[in-house]
Amino acid sequence: MSLVTIEHLTKSYTERRLFDDVSFSMGEGEKVGLIGINGTGKSTLLKIAAGLEEPDDGSIVYRRNLYIRYLPQIPEFTRGDSVLESIVRDNRKEPYFTSEEELRASAKTVLTRLGILDYDARVEALSGGQRKRVALASVLLSTADLLILDEPTNHLDSGMADWLEEYLKKFRGALLMITHDRYFLDSVTARIVELDQGKLYSYQTNYEGFVKLKAERMDMALASERKRQSILRTELEWMQRGARARSTKQKAHIQRYEALRDQEAPKPDQEVELESVSSRLGRTTVELEGICKSYGDKRLIKDFSYIFLKNDRVGMIGPNGSGKSTLLKMIAGWEKPDDGVIRIGQTVKLGYFSQENEAMDEEEKVIDYIRNVAEYVQTRDGSISASQMLERFLFPGSMQHTVIRRLSGGEKRRLYLLRILMDAPNILLLDEPTNDLDIRTLTILEDYLDSFQGIVITVSHDRYFLDRVVRRIFAFEGNGVLVQYEGGFTDYQVAYAGRHPEPAAPVGGKGAQAGKNDSRSGRTHQKKLKFTYKEQKEWETIEEEIAALEQKIEELDRQIAESATVFGKLSLLMEEKAEAEGWLEEKMERWIYLNDLAEKIAGQQENGER
Repeated sequence: MSLVTIEHLTKSYTERRLFDDVSFSMGEGEKVGLIGINGTGKSTLLKIAAGLEEPDDGSIVYRRNLYIRYLPQIPEFTRGDSVLESIVRDNRKEPYFTSEEELRASAKTVLTRLGILDYDARVEALSGGQRKRVALASVLLSTADLLILDEPTNHLDSGMADWLEEYLKKFRGALLMITHDRYFLDSVTARIVELDQGKLYSYQTNYEGFVKLKAERMDMALASERKRQSILRTELEWMQRGARARSTKQKAHIQRYEALRDQEAPKPDQEVELESVSSRLGRTTVELEGICKSYGDKRLIKDFSYIFLKNDRVGMIGPNGSGKSTLLKMIAGWEKPDDGVIRIGQTVKLGYFSQENEAMDEEEKVIDYIRNVAEYVQTRDGSISASQMLERFLFPGSMQHTVIRRLSGGEKRRLYLLRILMDAPNILLLDEPTNDLDIRTLTILEDYLDSFQGIVITVSHDRYFLDRVVRRIFAFEGNGVLVQYEGGFTDYQVAYAGRHPEPAAPVGGKGAQAGKNDSRSGRTHQKKLKFTYKEQKEWETIEEEIAALEQKIEELDRQIAESATVFGKLSLLMEEKAEAEGWLEEKMERWIYLNDLAEKIAGQQENGER
């Protein structure tokens, strides 16, 4: 039975047509994911389905006595309410709870799962992420027939996302949601609805199936277009020869030709085209030595040291509030460590993609916001203007003179990302880059990072993004301890389970006991510290490789001295020497890391034998 039926929906926002005569329906128990480019109207469709916004044209029919609960992208609260008061007010009429005491107890349980422990905190004192989690907790306590959730996974750490995933899979009602979390979509939804150029396309599958079916749909549309063009060529030839008589039959032929001619061709997906733009990075990058940071009695980082290597891809994970963003801010120079040293190389050019979009003037035009960084940027394809880069970022000429306040939240994030990349950084600090970016933009960003000639350091709870981008993870495991894991998020999960055989979830997850047995966990990690197979092989041969490079440079120096008057040969020898010296620098940096690790392993083995 249908819960909501929307027919012939039309809706415009300013000069943009969001929906053009589209229809949509939700059945009982359906779990639907809505996807599409930012700014195309996804959130507007959720509001229309929830009855909070009216269409310009079309009809909406709801099942009788349908109970809907809606989670907005930016929730609003009554000023002065405490966290618990706010949730109790929203759910007081829920028939599931026999008393207010039972409601309060259930609210505290869900809030705890979502990392909200101060139930008496005033809602206006909470961060944006905390407010979103409080609103999510309120909606989840309901007995709604239909949950409509706008980006429910934003501001959730991996453990919270795991819990929400299981909760929604067991939820008996229907679900309509927007989320960028591709693993989440795969696990929870059984139907994907894509909003594309004002039209809705429904796929009875999860996200993985959608990717395949979308490709098939586009192939069929392109095949149909090729056939149409072939027929048009034949028809055009007939028209150009001219009809000798204007019979009814010939007029019908002309009308068919005109209908074919005026038929709109399928438009390929617009994509965010990113050229890998960066500045040269020298030998010294970012070096952290003995970093410590606390806020009051809460220790975030304790004695953390790491030297970032060229082309490092490092992910930082952990519960909300554990210190991940603080570490990025210290690297960026926004905050200072309590103790320790942060060394930044002279050639380092940081690009910091923060969570807060960093001081956007809402009245500034889109084109001016980018031009303030650079009028032109050099790419592999030559010089590209700010306007051209905006077009590649899905900001066509008609939008470039729009003021920023008219953009959607996701469009602002995309614009902010472009501004950072236009500055050609060689070290990218990405703080929750997947929040508010649509899936298509994320896919292109991930491809861009593959070819980025620099270091990427990211804080993210998006499991797919971490698997796709990073090669090393530092997990905040309580009491300021950061533990290193090799590989992406899935590799981390496997390694974490191996090091913590007792029943416990990964960082921030179900059953995790914050602050308990931290010292014991640290000892477990130290006992199991060892080379990976690849590191072991590398350690066995790296000194020979360094010696060979040093010998090669000596031989090149001899040849250069002998060829001082032969300019062409001298130039080639100098280039070869510079390349060899670059390889030697990288090998030496790698040797330092492997040697430190070998000494720690040897020290632990000695302690174990005692």
